[in-house]
This record gives sequence, structure tokens and C-alpha cells, in this order.
Amino acid sequence: MDLPQKIRTLPTSPGVYLYKNAEGEVIYVGKAKNLRARVGSYFHEGRWEDAKTGTLVREAVDVDYIVVANNKEALALENHLIKQKKPRFNILLRDDKTYPYVKLTLAERFPRVYVTRRLRKDGSAYYGPYFPANLAYRIVDLIHRHFMVPSCKVDLTRYHPRPCLQYYIKRCLGPCVKDLTTPEIYGEAVRDVKLFLEGRQTDLVKSLRERMSEAAEAQEFERAARYRDLISTVEQLQEKQRIAAAEGDDADVFGYHYENQMLAVNLFHMRGGKVLDRREFFWEDLPELTTQSAEQDGGETGALARPADSFHPGEFFSALVKQLYLAQPYVPRNIYVPVDFDDLEELEEVLGEQLAGEGGRATRVHITVPQRGDKRELIDLAGTNAKQSYDQRFRVLKPNARAIQEALQDALALPELPKRIECFDISHIQGAETVASMVVWEDGRMKKSDYRKFIIKTVQRVDDFASMREVVTRRYQRLCEEGKQEGKKSMPSLVLIDGGLGQLHAAAQALEALEIINQPLAAIAKREEIIYVHGQEDDPVVLDHHSPVLHLVQMIRDEAHRFAVTFHRKRRQIRDRATELREIPGVGESTTRRLLEHFGSLQAVKQADVGALSAVVTKSQAEAILEHFRKAALSS
Repeated sequence: MDLPQKIRTLPTSPGVYLYKNAEGEVIYVGKAKNLRARVGSYFHEGRWEDAKTGTLVREAVDVDYIVVANNKEALALENHLIKQKKPRFNILLRDDKTYPYVKLTLAERFPRVYVTRRLRKDGSAYYGPYFPANLAYRIVDLIHRHFMVPSCKVDLTRYHPRPCLQYYIKRCLGPCVKDLTTPEIYGEAVRDVKLFLEGRQTDLVKSLRERMSEAAEAQEFERAARYRDLISTVEQLQEKQRIAAAEGDDADVFGYHYENQMLAVNLFHMRGGKVLDRREFFWEDLPELTTQSAEQDGGETGALARPADSFHPGEFFSALVKQLYLAQPYVPRNIYVPVDFDDLEELEEVLGEQLAGEGGRATRVHITVPQRGDKRELIDLAGTNAKQSYDQRFRVLKPNARAIQEALQDALALPELPKRIECFDISHIQGAETVASMVVWEDGRMKKSDYRKFIIKTVQRVDDFASMREVVTRRYQRLCEEGKQEGKKSMPSLVLIDGGLGQLHAAAQALEALEIINQPLAAIAKREEIIYVHGQEDDPVVLDHHSPVLHLVQMIRDEAHRFAVTFHRKRRQIRDRATELREIPGVGESTTRRLLEHFGSLQAVKQADVGALSAVVTKSQAEAILEHFRKAALSS
């Protein structure tokens, strides 16, 4: 049965349809209230004038469909299939930025808190997302200081001989060492953290007051004072949240700029009436813009421009809003978009039900297209910023150093703005003359005065992992010793490894052996250019090839590789030159080194006379060297 015949047999029910090409790949996913009418409309002669539709119809050889009960179910299923199949004719969400959540690992024996950007079904509780991104880190730091629940990567399934520094500075209860705390005390702290993260400050304060009274009656005044301080902290945070809630509602605001088949979108996150953060999206392969009006205007910005024949802003924003909010744990009450689209009201209803959760009462989510007033001005502002994002991305304007640092912090989930990065690389040829390099990036530029070279001493065979473990151990063991003498220990903002997961884990083992915890550590793998962050190896960071963050990491990695290879070549050259000198009777390793350092090269040694050689070695050694090279010249 050919495709037109199959379309005539489709049901008139609501559902989702999947177009396939000759290889059986899904190339487009769509939804419909009436499957037969919707799929058949693609073959109407007028729609072939749309470049995208024409290409789609020419490539499609088959269509599958899934019938659902109503259009709301079709919305959810369409979004799921687009994310799963990634069809090339659908608008796919491409995002250089994700926002952090606070993760409470309730499934562990001793739960911990982390900042994460990946949501998993692992028994943990997730709270967020947080705007701006550093808010999540501030919240976790507050939990360390006041609730003493840690974020460390120490194995808590067993006890260790002694605790780390975090215990001694009163930022951890010490569950890693037997008898420092009890499961009951630790469980109480975890319950407090859970109430705090859920926003149940009233319940938390009530519980803390009861425990404070009990401690005071038992004359445990130190414990009562700790509860008192905790109550004060929670009440102050509660008051700040009340003020923010009174100032305005939560809203997300979209703006866009389209030009030369490329699109930039800006999303403003407003919380409590204030713009807390901005998110950027980019597309490079949308259908070509063909209308004369857009060519005259130089491009479309915000919602003021007229839609082109081959770029439909309404269709685009319908797809974007679905992919951003459907099946997500948080949806703002208001979403302001620059253009209207067909399934706007249905999407409002689905998102409202999603926001209420299972068994809850539906909450109204408003997706609106402002035409005037303050909200219209917000749309225009987002459009103007989208134009600037477009220029910076596609006109190759270099972002400033601060912007790159912030983007790097966001991409790798670093706890602070990266000021110093130390990068390591291993170099050898089949295990011979294995060396390592460490290069330093600091405050926006390479700091060559802090570069270091390492000769691998303990590894005799080809073992990049063991070599990496040795060099990281040597570097940070010395740094710790120097820190003890100076009264401080200055670790870099990020330790970067040139390599994959094996090298990353080797470096992590070295740091753990030195009892250095919570040190940001990442590795960039060659070829794939994927960044693995220690602690979230299952979710590697894949950056757009245009990303300035990726360019920065690649630049640092390449410099470490260059420095290691240069050092390795120099060592190999010295070895090769020394081999011939060491063949001369009476010339040992120290004599060889003195000769090469004095003359600079083997060729210069060959050309020296007895007088010149005698300035470095004894006369008998000088004569032996001359005789060796004379015989070598005659034999050749």
C-alpha cells in the first residue's frame, strides 16, 4: 500500500503521527485532533510551496500513528516522541544552559545534598530549579553551615579511620567515622533539611522550638543555643521570601531574532517581579527566510516582525514551549510569548494540571501574547537581547572574559566563578620517556610562570592512568605541604584532565588519597570533545561546537598537550644524543649531561677540539671522545 492510500485508511480520532523515510527513520512527529485530515493536508498542492513541507513530503515513504483519548494526551505523547526520536524535521530544543537543582539523596544510609543539573529516578528528592544558578550553591552552603549535612563524595557505606576537614570546621556531622554521630541525630538533621527545601519553614520552626525547649529543660544549653541560631536563620529567610512574593508573580518571557536561516531566542526568568536570569537558545538549520519584508528589515526581532513563508514563529514557539515545560517539575504561572499559536489554550490546561500534580487541584497557567503595556515592553526587551545574542553567536563577536567565566561555571556546575584552572596531560611514545605537564589558566589568560613539568618516576610500563595518578598526587601533596607552612591551602577552581573517564578516575583517586574532597574535577576527551565532570560521569557535558566555553577548555587542553609533547621531545632528543656518547669508554651519565649542557648539541661536541673538550672533561676523556668520532667518520 503506497503512502496516499495508507493516509486514506487513517482514523479520524486524535493522536500522534510519525513520518518515516526509506531507511525507516522517523523524520517528523506531529499531533492531530483528526489524524486523517491532518496527515492528508501535507499532500495538498498549496503546502508544497513551504520549503520544509515540500522536502518532508518528498522524503516520507511511510507513516505510523498512535491513537489517544484526547488532544491533551496527544500533546504529551508528541513531546515525548520528539525528545526520544529527535526527528530532523521537528524543531528540537538545543540548549547551552541548564539550571541547577538541589538533590537530597534520601536513598542513601546517610543522605547528602548536592547541586545537580540532571534529574534521575534514583530515590532522591530534587528541589528547584534555582535562578540565578549560584542560588543553589548558596542554599547548599547554608545547609552545610547550619544543618551540617555534607556534599562530599566519600563512601559512606563503610566507616573511615578519621574525618575530613569539613567535620572539624563544623560543616558536617561526621557520618564517615564511627561514633561521631548517630543515625538518629543524622536523621533529624536530614528531616530538617527536607522541610527547609520544601519551603515548610513554619513546620520547621515549630519543630526546632520544641527541640530547643527540650534541650533547655535537660540543661543541654549548647544544643539549645544551636537550635536558637537555626530558628533565627530560618525566620530571616522566611521573611525575605514573603517580601519577594509580595513584589510580583513568577513569569518567563520570550523574545527572538531570525535572520539568514539562523535563529536566536532569549528567555528571561522573572521571579518575585524581578528578572533573575537570562537563557539563550540558538538554531542554525531552520528553513530559509524568503519574504521581501524580512530581507528589507534585516531580520525578524521579537514579535514585531511579520512571519515568513518558510519560517513560522507560531509553529516554532508551540514546539519550544512544549519541550521546555511539559513533564518538568516546575512551571511558572505566567509565560509571555511573542506570537500566538494554535494549541496555546490546550497547552495552558495541560501545564496547569501538571503543576497541580497527582491528585491535586489544577492551577491556572497563563500563556499570553502581550500587545501593550509593561508586559509588551518585556517582550521587546527580550527580543532586543535576542538580537544581541544573535550578533555575538553568529557574527563571531568575542564575549568578554567575565561572561566566559560565568558560562564555564554554569556548564560544569562549579561552586564558584573559576579564577584558576590547572590542566594535566601525559606524553610518551610506547611508554618511553613518560612525562607530564601542568599548565595554568588564571584570570582570563595562560600563566606560563606557573607551568610545571613532571618526569614520571614510579610507573615502569605504559600506564596512562597510573602516570596521571602519580603526577596529580605529587602536585597537590606538595601544594598541601606548602599550604601548611604558609597557613593556607590554595586549590584551583578546577582541575582539568586531558583524557577520558580512566584518567578522570585516576586523578580523583589521587585527590581522595590526599583527603582533598569537593575539589571540582573534570576531563575532556579527545575526538568526541565531551567533558566529564567528576561525580556526574553518567551525564557528560556536551557543548555546542560554537560555545566559547568549549573553545576555552579546548585551548587549555591543547596548551597542556603542546607543553607535554615539547618536554617529551626534548627528553627524547637528550636520550638519543646521550646514547652515542655513553658508548664511549670512560664517559658516563654525568659526563654526558655536562657535555650536552655545555656545547648544546651532539654535533657541537663532534666539532670540538681537545682544548675545548678539556674545559668540560679530563684530557684522557677528551682524547677518547675525539678518537671515537674519528673512527665513526672513517667507518661511514
